[in-house]
Amino acid sequence: MASLEELRGELDCLDEQIIALFEKRMEVCSLVADYKIENGRKVYDRAREQEKLLKAASRVEHAYNKKGVQELFTLLMSVSRKLQYQKLSACGTTGRLPFIEVKELDVKNSRIVFQGVEGAYSEAALKQYFGDEVNSYHVRTWKDAMDAIEDGAADFAVLPIENSSAGAVNEVYDLLVEYENYIVGETVLPVSHVLAGLKGSKEDEITRVYSHPQGLMQCEKYLYDHPAMEKISVPNTAVAARKIVEEQDVHHAAICSACAASLYGLEILREQVNDNRHNSTRFIIVTNQKIFLEHADKISICFELPHESGSLYQILSHFIYNDLNMTKIESRPIEDRPWEYRFFVDFEGNLADGGVKNAIRGLREETKSMKILGNY
Repeated sequence: MASLEELRGELDCLDEQIIALFEKRMEVCSLVADYKIENGRKVYDRAREQEKLLKAASRVEHAYNKKGVQELFTLLMSVSRKLQYQKLSACGTTGRLPFIEVKELDVKNSRIVFQGVEGAYSEAALKQYFGDEVNSYHVRTWKDAMDAIEDGAADFAVLPIENSSAGAVNEVYDLLVEYENYIVGETVLPVSHVLAGLKGSKEDEITRVYSHPQGLMQCEKYLYDHPAMEKISVPNTAVAARKIVEEQDVHHAAICSACAASLYGLEILREQVNDNRHNSTRFIIVTNQKIFLEHADKISICFELPHESGSLYQILSHFIYNDLNMTKIESRPIEDRPWEYRFFVDFEGNLADGGVKNAIRGLREETKSMKILGNY
């Protein structure tokens, strides 16, 4: 039997041959790209690639090796496609993205909508991003806010998308798919919840607590330690504060901001009841215009994939080959298609960048559907 050193030497020799064949293969792939560019052919031919994978696997007897050969050729064809996308980009055939670059947002002549009532965290986020001197108004739900900008009743909407403790705001992700509205900015707001009640209320006598579902989630530990407090969900933390005033019951309290408590004349019974002392919420600024700021450096997209093994892995490789840093990925169930998911990805970049255009072209060709949610 050969020694370990001899076996490693044989592997090294085989690897050298594989590398030489790989480089030769990529030279031929480059010529294929030239032909496709000249003749206006698409890069991705799913049917042909599936046929090639089956043919490659048929040449191998061992079941384990069949899987390995399919994985190897899947990767080889993926690398080949990315080379072809890059050549298309170099030839200026990336295609125009339907977004217009602007120097700044026209805030002075705009109307801005937020969900909730006065004193809501969304209002605080609005002021943090746009300033105090803006024309703004509030609506009951996030869907109402999206309707307002789609219908032209408002120019921008401020919506929560993610909390550092409770995670993604799923309904807002779904609304970004449902509506032709786009993200143009974001702001991160520190969130510190208080327990607020009527004057004369006592913390240990509270039997009912109102707040937004996310607010209740962010205060789970505090509420667990106070089992006598019944949790009631309302559309907004500021709505919760207003409800305490309306009910005039000293045994009811709201989890809301100190600002909302002050606005509605409530007494703070306990400060900082949220579990995470560094709790914060990321809000997005949404409009119905396909625009992006010239210095925007984050892109959000969503896409659907074929329900096949390895499809997500192949798609995410587009970020690697174009040197793009992916910062977040979320998945949401697709309505009426059990166990199928839509993926939401944030990555660094600007829609004017060549690498971004190249990646987006590949994503559009290889996903079932893809939407750019915004560049901000």
